[in-house]
Amino acid sequence: MKDLSDIMRQAQQMQQRLQEAQERMELITAEGSAGGGMVKVTLKGKGELSGLVIDPSLLQPADREMVEDLVKAAHSDARRKLDDAMADAMKQATGGLGGMLPGFKLPF
Repeated sequence: MKDLSDIMRQAQQMQQRLQEAQERMELITAEGSAGGGMVKVTLKGKGELSGLVIDPSLLQPADREMVEDLVKAAHSDARRKLDDAMADAMKQATGGLGGMLPGFKLPF
């Protein structure tokens, strides 16, 4: 039964690490940019748009479509960076215990 108690202890440690990682992930922010930094988007940990900066030189009626495309591109850039940061945080939280139960998917 020592093996089972070790697995349960490791599972409890993993649960604690996952909880801590989720709390840290809510604090992560990522900034994406497009158009050489003329449009910047900031996202919070759960993907919430928390900031948008558009260079005033882009605010011409004729440039509306281009600005919309730049905002979408900046958002995509920020989302990719946020996803990478979240994946790194989860990897740190589960490091060393991922092989505990082969084939078992985390988080549980």
